[in-house]
Amino acid sequence: MTYDISALRSRFPALAAGIAHFDGPGGTQTPEPVIRAIADALANPLSNRGQVTVGERNADAIVTGARQAMADLLGAQASGIVFGRSATQLTYEFSRTLARTWAPGDEVVVTRLDHDANIRPWVQAAAQAGATVRWADFDPATGELTVDHVRAVLSERTRLVAVTAASNLIGTRPAVADIARLARETGALTYVDGVHHTAHALVDLERLGADFYVCSPYKFLGPHLGVLAARPELLATLHPDKLLPSTDTVPERFELGTLPYEFLAGTRAAVDFLAGLDTGAEGSRRERLAAAFTALEEHEQVLRARLDKGLSQLEGVTVHSRAADRTPTLLLTFAHHSTVDAYRFLAERAVHAPSGSFYAIEASRWLGLGDTGGLRVGLAPYNDTEDVDRLLAGLSEFLALPGTDSR
Repeated sequence: MTYDISALRSRFPALAAGIAHFDGPGGTQTPEPVIRAIADALANPLSNRGQVTVGERNADAIVTGARQAMADLLGAQASGIVFGRSATQLTYEFSRTLARTWAPGDEVVVTRLDHDANIRPWVQAAAQAGATVRWADFDPATGELTVDHVRAVLSERTRLVAVTAASNLIGTRPAVADIARLARETGALTYVDGVHHTAHALVDLERLGADFYVCSPYKFLGPHLGVLAARPELLATLHPDKLLPSTDTVPERFELGTLPYEFLAGTRAAVDFLAGLDTGAEGSRRERLAAAFTALEEHEQVLRARLDKGLSQLEGVTVHSRAADRTPTLLLTFAHHSTVDAYRFLAERAVHAPSGSFYAIEASRWLGLGDTGGLRVGLAPYNDTEDVDRLLAGLSEFLALPGTDSR
């Protein structure tokens, strides 16, 4: 296994600015091959998909190539990959489509741990259908969302369980496969928000047991886009609103209007870049991705251990990321300082770690942090030990200032 962090960092033009980025959970920096793929797609003939002109063939090749790349990344079938503007947009579209099959008395389960993009669309769709929303809580002391938390709100009337594969606020990774199995036993579908999870672990849709899995390439070195994976045979049973002349073929029936071909080209390039993180790996793209994520997780574990140790030596810091299984994403609050002030203080020193609830507003409230949240520190593939040391030094300097606020 070879993870060459110096060589890796040299492929990110944005890092030349000298910034230590801990804002990856909100969107990663972009490597040069992804930038080049987007530019090349726009520089060559491009048209609506088809097989007659060069532009049509280029567009078709880009779409099919991106579908296969995402299928390899998610352990899915290419014919079950749906592209959209964002994960939020896709979830809204699918919530409206699925809600047509719901009736008064049916139930939908959402969790307090989730990003609001996997809560509000379901809450609103349930209200329109007359269905009941059941809330699965998590333990605020540990950050754990367990199978028992979900089991407590399931019933024979449950039609769908919406759950995150990893909290974008505190990193918790619930046992999604067990939750999906439990939901299936009650006859419910499972819709999994994998936006944060996909950046840190290799996904296998079948093993995960999710009926729907949504993610965003810009969280894993790609362009701004949304991707949904599902079994093609399940997608074939769903009939979304669409334009009359648009195709009814799966998965195209779910893709509204012309796709952003240049971003699909960038998405494929991002997956290929991820597949090369372990520079010694060989085999198929899926096999190289498996090796790459093993190397990435080991790299992130080393950095997280360094970060955890450094934070433990700072007085007045509360780390709200405590689950046994979690991504390398930490939420911090300070006994006598504002996290917004910390965010600004660090930014002046070219260390980017933002403050907020990051749309995980239910989780922030459940943790007792209101709508304010905390300072989020997230690791990405390009972070190194120098980044971590700069963050810790900046926090130490900040906490030595006179205190102003508890958050």
